Amino acid sequence: MYPFVRLMWQFFIHRKDPKLGPKDTHISHHICLPQDIDLWRELNNGRTLTLYDMGRLPLAGRVGLITVLRKRKWALTMAGVSVRYRRRVRMFERFEMRSRAIGWDDKFIYLEQSIWKTNGECAGHAMYRSAVTDRNGIVPPQKVMGELGLTEVDNTLPEWVQAWIDADAQRPWPPMQT
Repeated sequence: MYPFVRLMWQFFIHRKDPKLGPKDTHISHHICLPQDIDLWRELNNGRTLTLYDMGRLPLAGRVGLITVLRKRKWALTMAGVSVRYRRRVRMFERFEMRSRAIGWDDKFIYLEQSIWKTNGECAGHAMYRSAVTDRNGIVPPQKVMGELGLTEVDNTLPEWVQAWIDADAQRPWPPMQT
């Protein structure tokens, strides 16, 4: 089941945090609960993606995106992700999540998220391609940024993000049926 209570808790505890700029980092703290683990009593890889919502959505709130989405009747969707899992997060272990927008192109907003153990090790890293949508499809990120009052922001993507975009464009869609 989706962790709605945990998500609402994240919105609650960050409700008075200062606003963030479009590329600032939102930091949140979490604990690996029994419902998050797999057979090896560690954070399940699929649950990790769900827990990243606990950082991404409050980030959207702090930059003002949630307000714009409601006002314009837009939605937010994920259009791709690349994830690295490097260290185990065990049951009841506390961790820090860092979430930020990296930049955007003509269609998508690229987000970076990472999980950090209390000993300073990075346990995982995700790079998302997200889109704001309306009933007609994707809303151009430049229009979204304009609604946020952010017309003069450098949105140059790092080389590694552009390389991911280029590599992903080579992937066949729809996939072959075998």
